[in-house]
Amino acid sequence: MTVSTVKPENLEFDAPASALRLKDILKTLPKECFQKNSRKAWSAALFSVAVVALGYWGLAVAPWFLLPVLWIFTGTALTGFFVIGHDCGHRSFAKRRWVNDLVGHLFMMPLIYPFHSWRILHNFHHTHTNKLDIDNAWQPFQTEYYDSLPRSLQNGYEGLRGRFWWVGSIVHWAGIHFTLAEFQPKDHSKVKLSVAVVLIFAAIAFPTLILTTGIWGFVKFWLMPWLVYHFWMSTFTLVHHTAPDIAFYPEEQWNAADSQLSGTVHCNYPGWVESLCHDINVHVPHHISTAIPSYNLRMAYQSLQQNWGNRLYKECNFSWALMKEITDQCHLYHPEACYRSFTDYRQGQ
Repeated sequence: MTVSTVKPENLEFDAPASALRLKDILKTLPKECFQKNSRKAWSAALFSVAVVALGYWGLAVAPWFLLPVLWIFTGTALTGFFVIGHDCGHRSFAKRRWVNDLVGHLFMMPLIYPFHSWRILHNFHHTHTNKLDIDNAWQPFQTEYYDSLPRSLQNGYEGLRGRFWWVGSIVHWAGIHFTLAEFQPKDHSKVKLSVAVVLIFAAIAFPTLILTTGIWGFVKFWLMPWLVYHFWMSTFTLVHHTAPDIAFYPEEQWNAADSQLSGTVHCNYPGWVESLCHDINVHVPHHISTAIPSYNLRMAYQSLQQNWGNRLYKECNFSWALMKEITDQCHLYHPEACYRSFTDYRQGQ
């Protein structure tokens, strides 16, 4: 794919990193990156519906020993449902707001994810990415706060920062998306609507599924794919902004452009995962501008590589070694070393 670019030398930008502004980056991106294409948007939505339907058909007819493979496939395809809703939440799916809201609710409804609740809290993450004590996505605890917690909560935090990272999305989903106290009064009506939508869906779908297929049918057709979906949600979100040398900054030291450009990780996943999840792993341009639809993320990333490659965080490949590095080291905030592991912290006490 060929994209028009503005060479960095033409920007005459030799200022220190703290002076970098998002608009300096945005003006180097091709205008095509921001253009909505209804054919591509609806094709992606229909593709997700088709592959999810294929997954459920497979679960219905396959022998028991193929179920784990089909759970992985179907749960990954359901993550594509979330990405469609993700575009809707950023108003990059359709030009009309009501279409974005309707499609967003429909695609996030089977995931029991309240659309407006997620949209509002997720936009907050984009506004405060990697801002210490404020960002609401995977920011590390400071040692003082960690020490103030009862041992049970310390154990829980250690698990979510360790080998049980894949549960983190479920905790995040259940902990804040159904509670009005997390939202400003002006947003309460929208949050109530989205919560009502998923609760009504669950109240109809779950008993129907259990009555027609039994408890095992509920586990087989909904719970297991849903857990795989949350595995990817936890993994994508953690990897997007976590590495031993990616810092969270106090508000007085924080710079939006630096955090969005250099504090966001591009991770390569197997091609079938990237296809089913609509390139959500191409995450750096999404943090430069949420107006870029998912089908234009690769075009935008190519431009960022050409124009801002010296500021991009190094790419990585999804692997057990990557997850082990993150879950072994990225535990507690450290003002100089970015992170401190639980082991190092206890040894230093």
